[in-house]
Amino acid sequence: MRFAINHISAPKLPLAEFFAMCRRLGVHEVEIRNDIPDVLGTTTPAQVRAEADAQGITILSINALYPFNVWSRDLPDRARRMADYAAECGAQALVMCPLNDGNTVPHSAVVTALDAMVPILQTRGLTGLVEPLGFPVSSLRTKAEALAAMTEADETGIFKLLHDTFHHHLAGEAEFYPNRTGLVHISGVTDPGLAVADMLDEHRVLVGHDDRLENLSQIKALLQSGYDGPFSFEPFAAEIHNAADPETALRDSMAFIADRLAPILAGHAGGHAGKDGHETA
Repeated sequence: MRFAINHISAPKLPLAEFFAMCRRLGVHEVEIRNDIPDVLGTTTPAQVRAEADAQGITILSINALYPFNVWSRDLPDRARRMADYAAECGAQALVMCPLNDGNTVPHSAVVTALDAMVPILQTRGLTGLVEPLGFPVSSLRTKAEALAAMTEADETGIFKLLHDTFHHHLAGEAEFYPNRTGLVHISGVTDPGLAVADMLDEHRVLVGHDDRLENLSQIKALLQSGYDGPFSFEPFAAEIHNAADPETALRDSMAFIADRLAPILAGHAGGHAGKDGHETA
């Protein structure tokens, strides 16, 4: 099982310190962001690439282009600029999130947006990671909807699904698409009194024994059905962002997952080599 870490897991750490923490945790794949923290707005792509190369870090993605499915106003320009940054810093993919404000976006508009993204991604050697958001107000809630649009827009495989365990649970999805999935985001919700429909990003913590999202079941299903990509921590809760020791918190969550899934992981060759040859859990 390959763990990865999204910078939002420790947003107060400067980029170099974040990379160093990941390496101490045995993780060599990361995601950087344009919001929490805003790496794109504060660091040049050349600086990001140099630091990643110096520390043996692979940048899986930049998170995120929003709202990718409303192809109007400044979105085309923002998409090109973000894709340029991703290519220049050495990132492999661009995360693409749909409109999430209660307004409906028709299937044809999603396909139009994806059609427009194809040349932007192709010319820069990037993958487009389409992430359905399971919130009731989301314009693209399920992976099935996303797949239909992705397949209609492109047959070369430039788009892949981003399976988020939080959004999978909120959308009430039962289907997994391991062969079309390029990345998995993991986070937990622990508040026992919170209705599923009321779960928000602010409730997302690291995965532990009191998780309500069935992360372990989701991870197990993905692994057993053939997914062999990274599982990237993406918590949004302020208590995680403000943690005095994010490294220990992440280490504990990684250990919990690895321990509970030990029989499954044993059947997956005991891990995969990272960029510098080290293995993850």
